[in-house]
Amino acid sequence: MATKAPFSGGCACGAIRYEATAEPVVMLHCHCRDCQRSSGGPFSSFVLVPTEAFKLSQGTPRFHASPSEAGGMTRRGFCPDCGSPVVVKPDAALQFTAIRTASLDDPSWFTQQLDVWTCDAHPWDQMDPAVPKFEKYPTG
Repeated sequence: MATKAPFSGGCACGAIRYEATAEPVVMLHCHCRDCQRSSGGPFSSFVLVPTEAFKLSQGTPRFHASPSEAGGMTRRGFCPDCGSPVVVKPDAALQFTAIRTASLDDPSWFTQQLDVWTCDAHPWDQMDPAVPKFEKYPTG
């Protein structure tokens, strides 16, 4: 199913709302340990959009920063009221904002295009063999 930019989303309690005005650059599952820990699952699903296309319309996420192998920090934003993960802003790729797929108002159009950080994937995590995989960050 195709996206319908603009698209919107927010946290579970409604304190944070956002809108994205551009089509996704890429949609992926990240299997790194930080994403596993922050999602409570074997991976996190993201829709990446150009940073200038992402606008908060309500509320302010609280950010937790962790070092990134690509340089700088990865800042994971969540609702300070309900704790829902909403957005990720990596210092190494400031031109992109990664939106947590579960925070979309309508996540039905999400179509996974990549698996990243497969070096941290659990052996019981059944990845789709048809989707391109990267041991760490995508190259090229």
